[in-house]
Amino acid sequence: MNHMKTLGARLRQYWSLIKSYQTGLLLLTGVVGYLSAGRTLAGDWREILGAAGSLFLAISGSTVLNMWHDRDIDAMMQRTCWRPLPTGRVSPTEALVLGLLLSFVGIAWALAIDPLFGTIVFAGSFFDVVVYTLWLKRRSAWSILWGGISGGMPLLAGRALGLGELDWIGLMLTAAILFWIPTHILTFAMRYFDDYQKAGVPTIPAAYGFQWTRIIIALSSALAVGAMVISAWGVGLTAGTMYVLLVLSVALLLLAATSVLRPSQRLNFGLFKYASLYMLSAMILIITGTVR
Repeated sequence: MNHMKTLGARLRQYWSLIKSYQTGLLLLTGVVGYLSAGRTLAGDWREILGAAGSLFLAISGSTVLNMWHDRDIDAMMQRTCWRPLPTGRVSPTEALVLGLLLSFVGIAWALAIDPLFGTIVFAGSFFDVVVYTLWLKRRSAWSILWGGISGGMPLLAGRALGLGELDWIGLMLTAAILFWIPTHILTFAMRYFDDYQKAGVPTIPAAYGFQWTRIIIALSSALAVGAMVISAWGVGLTAGTMYVLLVLSVALLLLAATSVLRPSQRLNFGLFKYASLYMLSAMILIITGTVR
């Protein structure tokens, strides 16, 4: 009994390393990409289960490796110092082995399902772990762009698997996520500005000031909305669903513009939360709005 309790506690610590909300959202985009190609859950459930499983492992592995590498700066930041690695509840060796194992199995599984699908999954892990985390995160405030590219790879991989090739709609959906990432991350960077400064992580707010950051967020939001609406038109969203997407998109643009004209911490955090809700809603609309 005690052994089972110990095992359960250890698994819970491992689970917290994968950032389940973030991993779940990225996994959802992969499913959306697949279904946007005209595939169905009922008719293609074996392939979609394999794709979802491999994506889950690859995304989780990348996230664990990021947590392993950033354990020193996480220990300096108030919002992250409670994580398993800074507190010593999981050892660095455990996290490294877990991250490598999950990544290897996930990428290998993806390649076995389809070479193009697997190559894109590998590219996502490479951009996230090597380019963003290991190379640029501690060197450049603009590292978020590379993080944005990796964030769009699950969706691109899912659509490529569904179609058997890359197409402009998949690339446009990927661009929507790429442009959405700054809205999500920069509002967060302003909210926890002191934490990032203390840890020595370069950010756009520190490099260019809060007002220019708000302008960048507004521009990024506009580009994300444009790419999402064009993508929705490309996949053939029904008129009613397109209308809902347009309403949600206008709300995001208004919030971003208001944050530039009348900045406040409350509005900034509201924009951060709404940006996440917008992307989640857009993904759901892409799925539901293409069903005839």
